[in-house]
Formats: sequence, C-alpha cells, structure tokens
Amino acid sequence: MSSDPGSLARLRRTVTRSISPENPDGAPGGGGRATEGTGAHSARDLGRGWKVSPSVDVAAGETLTLGEIDGAGVITHLWITTHTDHWRTLVLRAYWDGAEEPAIEVPYGDFFCQGWGVFSQVSSQMIAVNPHGGFNSYWPMPFRTGARLTLENVSEQPARVYFQITVEQGGDHSQDGCLHAQWRRSNPLEDRTPHVIVDGVQGHGQYVGTYLAWGANSPGWWGEGEVKFYLDDDGEFPTICGTGTEDYFGGAWNFDVPGAGYTPYTTPYLGMPQVIRPDGLYASQQRFGMYRWHVADPIRFAHALRVDVQALGWRSGGRYLPLRDDIASTALFYLDAPVAARPPAPTADAMEIHTGTGGAPRA
Repeated sequence: MSSDPGSLARLRRTVTRSISPENPDGAPGGGGRATEGTGAHSARDLGRGWKVSPSVDVAAGETLTLGEIDGAGVITHLWITTHTDHWRTLVLRAYWDGAEEPAIEVPYGDFFCQGWGVFSQVSSQMIAVNPHGGFNSYWPMPFRTGARLTLENVSEQPARVYFQITVEQGGDHSQDGCLHAQWRRSNPLEDRTPHVIVDGVQGHGQYVGTYLAWGANSPGWWGEGEVKFYLDDDGEFPTICGTGTEDYFGGAWNFDVPGAGYTPYTTPYLGMPQVIRPDGLYASQQRFGMYRWHVADPIRFAHALRVDVQALGWRSGGRYLPLRDDIASTALFYLDAPVAARPPAPTADAMEIHTGTGGAPRA
C-alpha cells in the first residue's frame, strides 16, 4: 500500500486479485471464462477466452455492482472508461466494511477530475486520465471486512462501461482509515457565502485531496478567494487559511502566462488541467478544472473537519467583488470510520452541465 518505491522489494503474505467483466468475482483462474457478454458477437469465430465479456451495459436508472470483496484488503488501482456522454450521469459509490451508507458518493467524471464532460489529460500521482477517457485511480482504498463498489446510471440512456479493479487481499488494515469522497455543488453560489467543500465530519483522519470544477458566471478574474480548513475545535476562524484560489492549487498571478492567458498544467500533486474557453455562441462562460492532492502534506485532524472556499474577483477601487459562480467540489479524506456525515446524493439535475451544444429545441 505504500507509495515508496523501496517498499516494492518487501515481500508480503497477501495476494493480488482482479475484478472485471471477464472475472466478476476476481476468483483465482476465473478470468476469460465467459460464454456470453458484450463481445460475444465479435468473438463468434474464436470462442471462449477471446474477449467475450469486456464490458457491461448499465441500463437507465439501474445500478451496477462493479465489485464486491469479502475479508480484509486494499484496492490499489481502478481503471474504468465509458463514453463522454455519461461522465456526469453516472454516480460512483464505495461501501466499506459492511456499511449500508457509502463513503464515496460522487459523479463518475468528477472523481477523475473531469467535471465538465470534456476530456483533459491528467498526469498526477493519484489520478491519471489518458486519451480518450481512460480513467485511473491510485488512491489506496483499504477495508477490514469487505468492500463494495457500484455505479448508478441516473440518465435516460444506457451506458456501456469497461473496468478493472485491482485488489490486494489480506494484510492487517486495522490502523488504516477508510477513504471518503464527497461532492457538493453551488450553482450559482449564494451571495457573499463561501462554497462548502466538507462539513460536519466527525472522527480522526486526514484530508488528502480537492478537485474543483469551476464555472465563471461573470467576466473578470474569479480566483481571489481563500480556501479555509477548520480543524477540530475551530469556531468562526480556521486553523489553515490560504492566500487565494490559484495559490492553493500551486499556481500564481491568475494562472496567466503573458501572451498565452490561462495556461493548463498537470503535475504529480496539483494542477489546472482544464481550461474551457468561450466559443462565441452557446459556450459563453469560461470553465476550469483544478486538483490538489495532499499526499506529501496531508491535513490531519483529531475529531472534526470543515473546509470551504470563497469566490472573489475585483471591482473598482481595488475592492474585492463577491462572485456567484458555479462551483462543484470533490473532497477526499481518510477517516477512522466507514461512514461520515455527507451531503444529499448527486441527482441528474444537480449534476447537469450545459456545454453549449445547441440552442432551444426545435418543433
């Protein structure tokens, strides 16, 4: 489970299993045995063992169980792909240790830093997104007695999904926290009100990641607001207070390279891989995707956590301008419990994005 390359030589009494449509339960020697599946027609001249079941169709309104695992272990890698049309209509969930409520409950695309339904390359340590929609997660997902991952299709169209879950089964995970991921959206943000990233979390843990899909609803600069972490007994004022949104994501001076304007970047721990510019017609607003992984610098808390971000621009006289932008956040943290206070589940209307694909319906 360690990311230290030196640990690769250390032998462990664990085993590696892989769950995919070709081996739904990850059983030893269970791969490639399918006789029916989405590839059966293509494999009709070759037969069993020749990519008969590479994917699964998720009907509208249905929930697919990607994988269910008994006993202790850790998910070390998740690869998954589907058409871009489904990136904001599928909800990814993960349940740890027999819990009835999910610890991870986020839109599929946002978990992989693709909140706007448009591909952008991400080359980070924890999330890698490759052409054209190969989603990879390297967040360690430990569990003590079991795990279940699901994918809900909240749209009116079926979705074909390809996936592979790599699991290291066995080992002692009694001291490991459970990975939580939560999604919230303010659209538009209330006047003079910070966007809440995390609230009401109780327990011992560490905050490890933020992804923001930020849509500017007005002209001008939008990233002057501070990101604030309220730890444990903090009240009105936070323990950790940043100096600006672009600063939190490791950038500076409005992400503006002279002569180039907003400049995308992707690095191991932080980046702004996505800049969607107006097209002069229906895509009238600028949109951005930004991530920061607190892997080298986790934010540890003893018993409580709250995180928010302001939305500020500039107005005349060098004054701050409170903004009412479209902000969707995905927060990741490890906690000493498989369940935490969380926002309402993402719905189709809450996740909907307008990418400027056309005008009003025509009769």
